[in-house]
Formats: sequence, structure tokens, C-alpha cells
Amino acid sequence: MKSYVLPDFNVTIDRETCTVCRGCVIQCTFNVYSFNKEKNRIDIDMNKCVDCQRCITFCPEDSITVTPTPIQYRQNASWSRENIRNIAKQAEAGGILLTGMGCDKPNFTYFDRLLLNASQVTNPSIDPIREPMELRTYLGSKPSLVNISSTGESLTDISLESPQLQVEIPILFSAMSFGSVNLNVQETLARTAVTSGTYFNVGEGGLNPKLNKYADHLVLQVASGRFGVHKGYLDAGAAVEIKIGQGAKPGIGGHLPGEKVTEEISATRMIPQGTDALSPAPHHDIYSIEDLSQLISAIKEATDYSKPVIVKIAAVHNSAAIASGIVRAGADIIAIDGMRGATGAAPQVIRDNVGIPIEMAIASVDSRLNQEGIRNKVSLIAGGGIRSSSDVVKAIALGADACYIATAALIAMGCTVCQKCYTGKCPWGIATMDPMISRRLNPDIAAKRVENLIRGWSLEIKEMLGGMGINSVESLRGNRHQLRGVGLTERELEILGIRMVGS
Repeated sequence: MKSYVLPDFNVTIDRETCTVCRGCVIQCTFNVYSFNKEKNRIDIDMNKCVDCQRCITFCPEDSITVTPTPIQYRQNASWSRENIRNIAKQAEAGGILLTGMGCDKPNFTYFDRLLLNASQVTNPSIDPIREPMELRTYLGSKPSLVNISSTGESLTDISLESPQLQVEIPILFSAMSFGSVNLNVQETLARTAVTSGTYFNVGEGGLNPKLNKYADHLVLQVASGRFGVHKGYLDAGAAVEIKIGQGAKPGIGGHLPGEKVTEEISATRMIPQGTDALSPAPHHDIYSIEDLSQLISAIKEATDYSKPVIVKIAAVHNSAAIASGIVRAGADIIAIDGMRGATGAAPQVIRDNVGIPIEMAIASVDSRLNQEGIRNKVSLIAGGGIRSSSDVVKAIALGADACYIATAALIAMGCTVCQKCYTGKCPWGIATMDPMISRRLNPDIAAKRVENLIRGWSLEIKEMLGGMGINSVESLRGNRHQLRGVGLTERELEILGIRMVGS
């Protein structure tokens, strides 16, 4: 069938400078380039280009250029290029359009319409270079009362506290399962979690034995598929996360095709090699808050009440009410994943139309838990579209205790967000299980790059805190007086719990 889908990108090679080294042929996993032996040149198939930038990065002569294709459909306010292109693709394939990473629509990002406050005359700023700044955060349930002895020397009743996660910066690496990314990526994040004083969530793919040495910095996930879940698995990590939903595809389960279930993944996930790994949308033992409470209790019992239990949900319309129920079910931490959250593969229509932005969800959840007097019983982790240190600071000011990041860490490794993770051909060796392509990611180099990112963000967070006259991230949590909105409606400002700029 002749394809009616126009190419997204225009690829050109400067024939004057190209030495026909064939590096682009080797680097491109989507077969855009091929060597024409008769003409001794590189031929190009633009229809296959995903703009991953790998060929440009590794071209020794800088001979390659990739630009958005100048070919356009006739302008139409109702039928955008994306609408026409998607219909053409489905007319040829007849299936659901898949995509990787997160929602790329600009109208769902509220962080860009929030501004932070700064100290001036009466409220002095703090110099983070010369003054101590506290980024350490404890995640978990806190006691409702702190009893101070009559002498004022000590705090008491610590027996009421549940296990805590201590992070040196309010950032954790979000769930990325073995299968969605390869072991090089998981090891990179685990190593960085150790050196940066934080945690890496291994996702629902089980725990590869090679990660056991990082166990003290791992969050282990229990998803509906129960892949690799057993007593030893629950005991291995620092915390256990029950995944109910994720921001990129709320209400949708996971699917790792059988061809990706290699021998190593088979052993880790405890499923037969070559079979599809299906994790259904619902947990078939959870149909109510009471059911969730039973599972939380079972996990705590199985781990001798030594680890905090996280419940991860997607940000949806009634997140605040759901979060209230989760607190009463006994969770220590709630992770809320906004609709810009990334994933290895999701139906495009779900990714772009289901869920709500994390900014709205975290603000409404924090407000509701405070109104009900139960905010201290749980910590909140915000995820789904955290792109910078300023996003982290704004999320905390809206009510989060810490943030999950994933795409940002992958970008630090080399990812260019070409959104083709679901193909398994990631040119940067990240979202692929191909052993040859996976070798492109060097864990030593990648770990250093991610560590640098975290260090850079921590310095920036301190700068922003100091500018606001705050010396502790704890003092920023839910401090919405430090935020103002730009171009937002009164209703949006009300939900976020902030005021308009100038007021």
C-alpha cells in the first residue's frame, strides 16, 4: 500500500564534505541511511527519520542536517497537520497509534505560568554559598503531635513514626522497569541514587540480581502484573510502591511484547521467555479502599513494618478524594503522576486526552489533606512533567514533599525525546533491549552525567530558596504565598491556591 503519510523531517547530507565513512548507516537504528555501492554515496529515506539527532552527533564532518519538513498540508484551522497525519497512519495500519515519552501538548503546563517570589528590603535573602541550606527531606508518615519534655531537651513519642525515606535532595528517580529500559539504564540510575543520596524506583519489572548491591536506595514496585514479586523481593528494597496508575496512561495497563522478553527478563519477571508480559489496568484484588488497605497491611506485615509503603496513582479529576482514602488505607507516601508523565509505550489518544496536569492535582490533594487534618500522615511525591529545578521548587510550593523525575534523567544520559521508545530501537541505547544497541550507553559515563544534573539542580534549588529568604526545603512545602500566577483564570488560581501576579 502506498503511504500517504508525509515525512516529518527533511534529511540532507552535504556531499562536498561527506567522506562516506558510513558512520550514519551504523548509528541510525531506523535505517534512514544506506550505502549505495554503485554510486559510492549514502542514500537517504526521510520517511524513516525520527529526529533522534544521533547521526548529527556522531557525523565526523558535520555533514548532516535534519530539519522539520517544509512540505505542509493546506492551512486549515480545524484539520491540523497532526489530525490529517494520524488519520492517514490509521488508514494504513488499522490500529491504535502508539507513542513513547509524555504528552507534548503545550496547553497542559502550568509551571510556566507560575512565578516565584524573591526577598527584598524587609525580608532578607540568604546567600546559599555562605549560609547552610537544608535540602534533606524525610518521606513518610509523621506523628500528629510532638511532645516536648518539661525541660525542653528532647522530643518524645518517636515510636508513633513509621519508617522514613531520607533523601538529600527532594528528587527521586521514577519507575522505569527492566524491559522498558535495559539494565545499563537501571544500573546508571541506581548508582546515581547512591551517590546523590536518593532512590531509584525499579518499576514493575522485578529486581535484577545485579542491582542487589544498591538495595538500600531502591524502591520496589508491586503492580497489577505482580512481576517478580515474592518475599525476598519485598525485603530487598528500601520501600515498596503499589502502582495503581500512571500519568501517561491512566486506567490503562502495561504490555511488554513477547519478543522483548529475553532470557534475563524472563528470569527477573518470573514469566516464560518469549511470552507477552501483560499487566492489566486493575489489580484484581483491589476494588475498594478497603481492598487497598488489606494489601498495604499485607506488605507491611511481610516486611516487618520496616519499610514505608507508597501508593502511586495517576492525576485524575478526583485525585484529592482518592488520596484521602489512600491515607486512611494506611499508605505512608502517595506518588501522584501528572498527565505529562512519560512511559515506554502508550496509546497517543490516551496520553494526550486523559488525566490532569500534576500542578492541579498536587495542589488539590495537599489542600484536601490539610482540610481533613491528615496531611501529616502521608508524604506527597509529584511526578509527570518535572523538567527543571524550578519545576521542583514550584511543585514543592504547591504542596509536594519531593518530586519523581524520569525523562530528565534519560535526557542527561543522551535521550533526545524522539518519542519512539515503543519501537525498541532507541538509537541512544536507552529504551531498547537489543544487546548491540544497549552497549551504546556506558553506565560509568551516564551515571556521571546524571549525577552532574542532580548536583546542578540542587545548587539551583538552593539559589531559589535563598532568593526567597528560605533556608530549608521543609519551609517551602505548601508555601503558596511564594507563588503567583500569570494568565490564569480566577478558577485556576483558586484550585492552585495562589494569587495573580501584582497582588
